[in-house]
Amino acid sequence: MKYRKFGKLGFETSALGFGCMRLPVINGNMNEIDEPEAIKMIRYAIDNGVNYIDTAYPYHHGNSELLVAKALKDGYRQRVKLATKLPTWLVNEYSDFNKYINEQLEKLNTEYIDLYLLHALDKDRWDKLLKLDVFKAIQQYKSSGKIKYMGFSFHDDINTFKRIIDSYDWDFCQIQFNYMDENYQAGIEGLKYAAAKGIAVVIMEPIRGGKLAQKPADQVQKLWDSAEIKRTPVEWALGWVWNHPEVSVVLSGMSTFEQIKDNLRIADKFDSGSLTVKEIELIGKVRETYKALSKVSCTGCEYCMPCPFGVNIPGSFTIYNEFYMYGNLEEKKRSYKFIEGNADKCRECGKCEKVCPQKLSIRKYLKDVAKLLS
Repeated sequence: MKYRKFGKLGFETSALGFGCMRLPVINGNMNEIDEPEAIKMIRYAIDNGVNYIDTAYPYHHGNSELLVAKALKDGYRQRVKLATKLPTWLVNEYSDFNKYINEQLEKLNTEYIDLYLLHALDKDRWDKLLKLDVFKAIQQYKSSGKIKYMGFSFHDDINTFKRIIDSYDWDFCQIQFNYMDENYQAGIEGLKYAAAKGIAVVIMEPIRGGKLAQKPADQVQKLWDSAEIKRTPVEWALGWVWNHPEVSVVLSGMSTFEQIKDNLRIADKFDSGSLTVKEIELIGKVRETYKALSKVSCTGCEYCMPCPFGVNIPGSFTIYNEFYMYGNLEEKKRSYKFIEGNADKCRECGKCEKVCPQKLSIRKYLKDVAKLLS
């Protein structure tokens, strides 16, 4: 296992971290973790050099932290940095800061949490936490010994990211980053911005929720086949992330024993600077090929929002495009089913088309989305 400096904090973490959001389950029920298999997997990862274990309050509908506690018995807790996250959307008054961390300490059966994150920050959640005096809560966390290091995970635009980074002396942060999302949310600009301040950067979704691990479209496979060194789609995706020296840990939500073995094998092959210029250019061609497979040239600017009938126009187009880019229709139908304001609600008023900078035929596309995914 290769190890990397964790920002300015003076210790190293394994390049590969174990994300406990997609643990093996029984009969497809996310509430019911296959405990013997999950414990076996986590311990195998630790025995093979992984020292960063990441969970969160809502994972597996509240059961992930309980499972992690069982996996870290018998001396395993002392061998890892344990990370979990405050459910920021449930914090509505100051007392909630203590309510949830105390509950999490009990569930995790630990006296302290090494790495504690404010979970899934965006502009609105950050503004809410500021009003609730989040900095006072952080100071209490640290002074009481309940946590050692403070960070946050993030889902919003780069300006919001920089605003949060500049507001406090953070120890680390967690962002979505992969070769398809180089300029999405915090992106590479945010990665470099945080790292320049000595803040460790943890990466989530390095293979875009598994999409970049699937059998690719023929056009993409031809590009991979043209490489001098042959690699699997997973190797290309993880290798691209590890190629960035600013990255401290890459989290993988591993669901099977084979995925652990494969990720451990790949982690030993890559370091920062492992990819050649030619290989990086090839990955860029793959990115553009995937984008060309999409059907709607929506940039997600949200000029069309809010829709008077509640349609989530960019969200509907994202799911629609991802089907043509990555396949797996049933998965996309499930995602569409749970989107708040899907395309079926469109009443064809045309307001969206009048303000769309791309001049898209939004009403037509929404009909196509509903036809495919409803």
